[in-house]
Amino acid sequence: MKYINILCLLSVLWSCAGEAPSKEEKKLPERPLAKFEPEDGQVILFVGQELESIGGLEAPYNDGYLDHFPKPGGWTAYSNLTPGDDSFGYKQEGFDGIFRSDDWGDSPSNLSMQLADPDFAGMDIAIGLSMVGHEEAIVSGERDSLINVMAKLFQNNSDRRFFLRIGYEFDGHAWNHYDLESYKKAYQRIKDMLDNMGIENVAYVWQSTGWVSNLDHLEEWYPGDDYVDWCSYSFFSRWDEAKMIDFARTKGKPVFIAEATATISDHTVKFDGQTKETIFSNEEQAKEAWNKWFVPFFKTINENPDVVKAVSYINCNWKSHVMWEQNPTFQGVDARLQTSDYLSKLWLEETNKDKYIKQQ
Repeated sequence: MKYINILCLLSVLWSCAGEAPSKEEKKLPERPLAKFEPEDGQVILFVGQELESIGGLEAPYNDGYLDHFPKPGGWTAYSNLTPGDDSFGYKQEGFDGIFRSDDWGDSPSNLSMQLADPDFAGMDIAIGLSMVGHEEAIVSGERDSLINVMAKLFQNNSDRRFFLRIGYEFDGHAWNHYDLESYKKAYQRIKDMLDNMGIENVAYVWQSTGWVSNLDHLEEWYPGDDYVDWCSYSFFSRWDEAKMIDFARTKGKPVFIAEATATISDHTVKFDGQTKETIFSNEEQAKEAWNKWFVPFFKTINENPDVVKAVSYINCNWKSHVMWEQNPTFQGVDARLQTSDYLSKLWLEETNKDKYIKQQ
C-alpha cells in the first residue's frame, strides 16, 4: 500500500510539472554561424573529386556528375605542398592540379579549367591540401612561396568561396603518417599566413578519417577554435564509428562530410580495410549500396540538421584509377551515380529537396 501511495504522489507531481520534453523537443543552445555556414537544416551539396568524376567540360570530361544531374553547390579539388614527392610515377612540384592538368594516379585534375568554364559559375570550391612529410618544412617557412601562390589563387577569385581542408584525414596514420605536433603547427602557420595577407574568402576545414579517432584523440589533434571554421570527416566504410559530429558540437562548429562514396564493409574490414565489390551498373550491388550506405548517409544528414551543413559525394569509378587498384577500400568500387537508373532516381528524390543548396 505504501508503494501505491508513493506512485500516486509521483503521478500528481508529474502531472503538475507537465510531461518531460522528449529528446526531439529539447533545443540545443544557439551558437553563431561559422564562416559560410548555412542556416540549420540546410546543406551545401558538393561533388568530387577529379575532372573525370565531376564532368561538365569538353570531351573527354563530359560524362561526369554535372552532365547528368542538377549542378551542385560546389565541387572538390586536390593539391599539395609536397614538392619532390613521387606519386604513382608522377613527380610533384607543389600546388599541382591547380593551373594545369596533373595526374598523380587518380586521373587528371585541373582546377583552372573548371574555374574558367561557365558551367561552374556560382559554385563553391573545396580544396584538399596534402602536406604529408612536409609539415616541418611548412613550419620553418620553406613552403612559403607555395603558400603565396595559393594566396594569389584566392585573391584572383575573390568572388568565390573556398573551403580549405588543410592536411585532410590527419589521423589516417597508415597512409598519411602525420606527426601530431608538427601537423598542428603547419596547419596554424598556413592559416596565419593567409590571414596576414588579408584573405577573406576561405573557410578553414579540419578533416579526420572518421573512424580512426575517439573523442580524446580528436582533442589532441585539434588546432584550436581560432583555426577551425568547420570540423569534417570522411564517410566511407565503418561510418558508424565516427565521433566527429559529437566532437563538433562540443566546439560549436558545423560539420562538412568532405569525402563520401558508397563503400560497404566486408567481414574482414576491421583487419584489412577490405570492402565488398560495389559496381553501380550491377543492379543487385546498387540496391545493396542504397540500403547499406546511402540510407545511413542520408540518415546522418537528416538527424543532425544543427551541425551537418555540407557534404561532398565522390562520383568516381575508383577501380579504374591506378591509385586505387591495390587499395582494399576502393579497388572494387565504381560509384558513378549515372551508371544506375535505380540509384539516380533515389539520389534525385533526396537531393532535390529544398534543404540542399545547389549552384547559386
